[in-house]
Amino acid sequence: MNALLYCLVVVIWGTTWIAIYLQQGPVSAPVSIFWRFAVASALMMLILLASGKLRKLSGRDHLFCLLQGGCVFCFNFWCFYSAAAWINTGLESVIFSMAVLFNAVNSFVFFGHKPPLRFYYAAGLGLTGIITLFWQDLANSGWNHSLLLGIGLSALGTFGFSLGNMISMRHQRKGLEVMTTNSWAMLYGTLLIAAIACIRGDNFTPQWTLSYLGALLYLAIFGSVIAFGAYFTLVGRIGPGNAAYSTLLFPLVALTISTLYEGYVWQMNAVVGLVLILVGNLVMFTRPEALMSKLIYRRRAA
Repeated sequence: MNALLYCLVVVIWGTTWIAIYLQQGPVSAPVSIFWRFAVASALMMLILLASGKLRKLSGRDHLFCLLQGGCVFCFNFWCFYSAAAWINTGLESVIFSMAVLFNAVNSFVFFGHKPPLRFYYAAGLGLTGIITLFWQDLANSGWNHSLLLGIGLSALGTFGFSLGNMISMRHQRKGLEVMTTNSWAMLYGTLLIAAIACIRGDNFTPQWTLSYLGALLYLAIFGSVIAFGAYFTLVGRIGPGNAAYSTLLFPLVALTISTLYEGYVWQMNAVVGLVLILVGNLVMFTRPEALMSKLIYRRRAA
């Protein structure tokens, strides 16, 4: 079951980045996000109501769902959609893969889970990889503030996603049903981003083109309903740290698609930076002490 959930998350989230790219244009980021989650939350609520699986929540639980919605289905996506105007979406996905490091820090802050020693090696590799990945572009652009803003917004969006992971973990520790909390959080996130669009004075009319509407439906149904449900189920089954392992793989999917459709050109620094980031993430899931125990056991058995 866990393998199937991983495959769903990797394949779907590896392809949603190009859909975000297809929505770049005259429609503002908050409005695009609103329509995405309006469709997704309405669909999820209808499914749960029709199946009788929408569970009751306390007022306090609804408050945490509101916080989760703000983190996962509102502010972080505002960051990602805005960043797509300045940096390649495939590179956004690489920065997003650093969620595993954010989760380790936030798990310590909120649940007292002290990061293992390998976290510091992983963080060092990841940060070095990010610098290496973008170094050439930054140098060529004369440290253009737009590029720096795109990188910063992607990192901020990843942090918001990680905070949402912590809230989801809180829900599931209390025994709350994943689809119920996810649906309410998505609905609250939709209302929050709608309020932001209203305050900004944005036009809520979507772009009536096949590419925009196709991307919208893909992001709503597959990228939101299916992928988020699979991901937060993984968070409950194996924990936020191990669930974030999926972020190690989908940047490879995203960058492959970005190379084909966005014309991303691979430079040596990009290859080295990507390898450092992926190795850093992989280090977070290796357990040297467990490997040593297995080796010692095998030697004694031999």
